[in-house]
Amino acid sequence: MKKISRPSLKEAEMAVKTLIAWAGDNPDREGLLETPKRVVNAYREFFAGYDADPEKILGKTFEEVEGYDDIVLLRNMRMESHCEHHMVPFVGKAHIAYIPDKKIVGISKIARLLDVYAKRLQTQETMTAQIADTINKVLKPRGVAVLIDAKHQCMTTRGIHKINTSTITKRVTGLFKTDSQMEQKFLAMINLREPC
Repeated sequence: MKKISRPSLKEAEMAVKTLIAWAGDNPDREGLLETPKRVVNAYREFFAGYDADPEKILGKTFEEVEGYDDIVLLRNMRMESHCEHHMVPFVGKAHIAYIPDKKIVGISKIARLLDVYAKRLQTQETMTAQIADTINKVLKPRGVAVLIDAKHQCMTTRGIHKINTSTITKRVTGLFKTDSQMEQKFLAMINLREPC
């Protein structure tokens, strides 16, 4: 991704003031005086993924796996992102699996990888592919499967207002792609009943 020159903090805050005025309110009224600073701080958190290298997150691996060669699945991970078309949130769950080939990675690293890509502007389709492709490139596993199920506020709170609609995207590689039984096993593991 091409690096860009970021505006200063003051320029970002002025842009928020402009949007408040464009919306029809007075950015200098008491309730809105601190809003530009708050919005800029929120954006710093929402889009922190631009400051991280996804491949480095998966850099530390472990080879002592006692011959483990089946699915490693992190399911029902909450994710929050922003679509690049309207800059509004989409929120849902991610299910990420891989089949190791001689090495594994700490499970928290998979969760961090999800957050790095979620904390950027993109489409859900792009994010799904980026997560799968990064795991595939760095870990070189026998297969990767990523499924994301999310509700998009650009569709639920504006525009068409279809509040119960969720979007599901999936990317599979390796054995998950070539062996339909492995893909079905992944989908079955995702759909296991929640513990009581």
